[in-house]
Amino acid sequence: MTATTHSADHSTTRHGARMTQRHASWKPGILPFLLPFLVLLGFGMWSYLPNSTPMAWVLTIVWSLPVVGVMVGLQGALLIRRRVKRSDEMVPAAPVEQDFLIALVPTIGRHDTYPALERSVLSYVDHLPQYFPHMRVDVLTEEGCEAAERIQALEDRSPLIRVVTVPKAYVTANGTRFKARANHYSHELRIAEEEALENVWVLHMDDDTAVGPDTSAAVAQFINRQRRAHPDETKHMAQGILTYPRENAVNMFTWLADAVRPADDIARFRALTGTGTPVAGVHGELLLLRANIEATIGWDFGPKAIVEDAQLALNFCRMYPGRSDWFNGRCYGASPATARDFIKQRERWAWGLVALCFNRTIPLRYRWFLSICVTTWILGPLQHIGAVLLIAWFTGNMNTSPVAQSVVVLWSLNFAYVVWTYWEGLRLNALVSISGRRKWWEPIVVVGLIPLFSILEGLGGFRGFIKFVRREENKFVVIAKPA
Repeated sequence: MTATTHSADHSTTRHGARMTQRHASWKPGILPFLLPFLVLLGFGMWSYLPNSTPMAWVLTIVWSLPVVGVMVGLQGALLIRRRVKRSDEMVPAAPVEQDFLIALVPTIGRHDTYPALERSVLSYVDHLPQYFPHMRVDVLTEEGCEAAERIQALEDRSPLIRVVTVPKAYVTANGTRFKARANHYSHELRIAEEEALENVWVLHMDDDTAVGPDTSAAVAQFINRQRRAHPDETKHMAQGILTYPRENAVNMFTWLADAVRPADDIARFRALTGTGTPVAGVHGELLLLRANIEATIGWDFGPKAIVEDAQLALNFCRMYPGRSDWFNGRCYGASPATARDFIKQRERWAWGLVALCFNRTIPLRYRWFLSICVTTWILGPLQHIGAVLLIAWFTGNMNTSPVAQSVVVLWSLNFAYVVWTYWEGLRLNALVSISGRRKWWEPIVVVGLIPLFSILEGLGGFRGFIKFVRREENKFVVIAKPA
């Protein structure tokens, strides 16, 4: 028995070492952006025709609008390429001896979400203790949820697991609902238990998002770096990369469509969160936050909050400017099981983000960038090349050139960046899969399907905007989680 266990542990260690080495050698590619840019620029310049119609002015605005986010995203990718060359990034991670880690995983507690929850929670107890001798996993659930007994039984799987149940009668001061309410309960519990300390870190995870040995090493490396930093330069918040291993996918189409998400992490989030000011927001997976800092912000954002992670980030910008960072660590999620769930997921995000852009409790200087990105998103259906060509045909003028030839440069940047995000995101998702590489046909298919993926993204964003305009009652839609 002992020999078998030792063999399994050795195999796991070797697998973890291979993953860590594989990730350490990765850096964002340049050619997947440069080649499409040059091709698009050349074609655009060659096919340009002078155009001063109202259609040309509309296109000039809506197709140029994304360039703000694109320039930020390119900056993020270049920062990663520079950072991976630094020697301190190559120092092997050491166990975190002086800090305590709490992995917090909220769950709605349905039977269809439980398998993914179990997979995720067990990954925490399997991999995090290697670098965190002082830690705990808090599973945060609702009183009376349908999978309550199964969730409670998780405590028997490991002494590191604690199930925290939010009472039905619990009400925040501002009437916050949904996941933010549960997070606020957990935050108040840490204060009551005297865990809201500088040396306590909360690792926020989703109930379908697991970690690996490489994740643990990256988080430990970041926390130890804060111990060595000057007090005026320490960071209080950090974000890693959300990836989607091929093995977690139950739908290849949505897996390919979600290639855009890890690309966003290495682009916009790296540029903004990684330089201290997360004005693009953060996501709730692999979000690391000092407990004492979280205690000053909380999650009590009111009954309309359904994108609590982004709102937390904007409040952090205001209260702790310059104190966030990004780290080159991965967590492992699962894409939506169906295209319908994919759209519903995007709809909820857009619904909440539009409301956040109009939230006057947050100064405009922290909302303007997010507002531009969200506007670009919800205009997606009108920006789609198919819609543009249809309108051009209907009006009898097929000239879709901008009002000035120089605008072609901006358009080429924007479209090349879209190609790069899917290409590089697919590469990241394949990198964290068992094989560690893309299948020969996947890059071809993911680029070819970009027009269809754009329809899904744009449709979800536009539907979320319509729900905001109609002032429909906020709903925190939780899609089924693939195991």
